[in-house]
Amino acid sequence: MLAIGAHPDDLEILAAGTLALYARAGHDVTMAVATNGNVGHPTLGREEIAAIRHREARASADLIGAELVWMDFDDEWLFNDRPTRERFIDVIRGARPDVVLAHSPTDYHPDHRNAGQVTVDARIPAAVRLVETTLPAAERIPHVFLMDCVGGVDFVPELYVDVTETMALKEQMLLCHESQDSWLRAIFDDMDYVKFMREHTGRRGEECGRPWAEAFREVKTYPAVGSSELLPAVVNPPAGEPR
Repeated sequence: MLAIGAHPDDLEILAAGTLALYARAGHDVTMAVATNGNVGHPTLGREEIAAIRHREARASADLIGAELVWMDFDDEWLFNDRPTRERFIDVIRGARPDVVLAHSPTDYHPDHRNAGQVTVDARIPAAVRLVETTLPAAERIPHVFLMDCVGGVDFVPELYVDVTETMALKEQMLLCHESQDSWLRAIFDDMDYVKFMREHTGRRGEECGRPWAEAFREVKTYPAVGSSELLPAVVNPPAGEPR
């Protein structure tokens, strides 16, 4: 399986519990990070902070034995253009996934929105032979699930994954991103990103009757398969509309 996040730490906040479940079940997991975080620090320069964020992302991926793909686009400047789509196609072709996790195109940050839309746009061309990039076409079109939006804003879950057994590991993965802590505290009025993640994951758990959960939506365009066959530990939400 492949997960594509816009920034270092996005995957940890939104889907690390699910990624850890895949890894524990013996699946090959690839974590791809589109941008290098090179503007996200109150004092360091771009090259220095990008190198730090790369090391932190690798440490996080190593905790679950995932492969890290560092796409190295500049932070805040991710666009849905041909070079970007070709790079995303190659990430899919390199990982050859059955399942892809992507940002919701309705998320608050333009890098998140563009990363999600480019991923969805690249899934079919990745399997088309005459769409020529640096890698050969994939054998299959992967199935895509959209990750929750940050803070749950403008996102109505269709599926919940019970991440209770991997919640501690999810937190450890997020804690690998030490440099992000100082940045978020500086720009977002002393925000505690671990507390933020725990509150959100707990809220999603409450919605589906579990201690901790992550929420997703399914991209239902052809070809489609049953979602319960692809996501681990899926919990059906209680009757009525998700909160």
